Amino acid sequence: MPHSHPASSIGNYPSLTDVFAPFDAITEDQSFVVAQLGQSLDGRIATVTGESRWINGGCALDHLHRIRARVDGVLVGIGTVIADDPQLTVRRVPGPSPARIVLDPRGRVPVDCRCLAPAGERRILLRGEQGHPVPPGVEEIVVPAVQGRIPPRAILAALHAAGLRRILVEGGSHTISTFIEAGCVDRLHVLVAPMIIGSGKPALETTPIAALDRALRPATRVVVLADGDVLFDCDLRQNGPSARGGDPP
Repeated sequence: MPHSHPASSIGNYPSLTDVFAPFDAITEDQSFVVAQLGQSLDGRIATVTGESRWINGGCALDHLHRIRARVDGVLVGIGTVIADDPQLTVRRVPGPSPARIVLDPRGRVPVDCRCLAPAGERRILLRGEQGHPVPPGVEEIVVPAVQGRIPPRAILAALHAAGLRRILVEGGSHTISTFIEAGCVDRLHVLVAPMIIGSGKPALETTPIAALDRALRPATRVVVLADGDVLFDCDLRQNGPSARGGDPP
């Protein structure tokens, strides 16, 4: 397991406080959603065999735990729980652990998964229907599914009603892609490691576009971390400058 690294060096941010300022700039009736991706230079989050651990270095892991410590709940899809069995707690930095939320429309969550183990924080299963077993002490929130999927906006409304306004969507790529495509992500933190995998699972998979003028161009600032990883802090509510070049060669 990698050791914790020194504080990140900052690119065009005067301090890491600026990265987290948007987390608090919401009113009581609003929700704030940050999604986080850790990937290689070529946009992969895992190899073709599914290996994904240690793509990013210790500074990126520290940053992820800082995000967890600043949100009310961290949400992952059932695929991530089955594949990675994450804990979803804060361990690498000071701060409270958030509520742990599993998106499990059809009741597939393993009863012994670590993210539902009792540790003092709220544990929540988001279900598309009732009738599936619920582990002791775990809350069940039922949000009707549409064509087998629970709409992201309905998820956020249900979590807001449960007192959870700041949400980290941590994985997997399908869940994050769905939230982005639904327009439900305010901030996207992409942590890029200086590594080229060459093939494997892509970080995002949204509906294909035919022209670049349909692409998202979020206003983005960059933080270079002390161990070489790079944080792209993308504001999905603000457009960045157009990146039109000259005539093709």
